[in-house]
Amino acid sequence: MRQRHASQAIRRAREFEAFVAGAAGRLLHAATLLTAEAPDDNPRARRLLTLSLAHTYACWDRLRGEDPYDRTRQYLATRFEHGAWHQYGGFGRSRPHPASPLAPLTPQERLILVLRLYEGVGEEQTAALLGLSTERVRAICHRATTTLLRRSRNPGAAVPAAKAVPS
Repeated sequence: MRQRHASQAIRRAREFEAFVAGAAGRLLHAATLLTAEAPDDNPRARRLLTLSLAHTYACWDRLRGEDPYDRTRQYLATRFEHGAWHQYGGFGRSRPHPASPLAPLTPQERLILVLRLYEGVGEEQTAALLGLSTERVRAICHRATTTLLRRSRNPGAAVPAAKAVPS
């Protein structure tokens, strides 16, 4: 009996390690986009990802055919949205990194944009996950996209005014 439990635990650990090896990079990038941190300095995104992976590991045996990536992404998104992770160091209260491409967006706009465009989650699924109407998700995604497009057309607006250096 003990050997069977031990072998199940080893199998579970190996499966989870394989999942993390394959999915952690993409999930970390999504978390970094959500927190609007610099890619090389993203402690809030790493903590958010760690909490999400820990949740996935805790319910690993109950997944039963569910995609662990989807489960982890859902938990990452809801954890970010509901601010439940604020208590772990006040992450949500800090300002986005100015070099982040999604820095000018609100947290909700970043979340919807990351789910819809980076992760490819459908409008209906995003709306259900966030408890919003499909029309609201569509409007927020459109507004966020417009904000980013306006910013890319006017790159001078993205950089604070700097003093000109005489040549």
